[in-house]
Amino acid sequence: MRRAIALALSLSFITAGPALANQCPRDMAAIDKAMQTAQLSSADKQRVMNLRQRGEAAHKAGNHEESERLLDEAKRILKI
Repeated sequence: MRRAIALALSLSFITAGPALANQCPRDMAAIDKAMQTAQLSSADKQRVMNLRQRGEAAHKAGNHEESERLLDEAKRILKI
């Protein structure tokens, strides 16, 4: 029973990686689109772009959890 649970958990983590990898580009595109019409202070615009760039770098490095965290923070600022 314990082996079955361990196997199920390990498979869920393996399949979560590709799902997260696909979400990052969608988030970056949504941020890019929202920035075209965003009504933010220049400081907030700079912060969003910094988070987006760091999120893209994390994505390219294969660190999708960090990428999602950074991109989610940028999306919160943009309210998307």
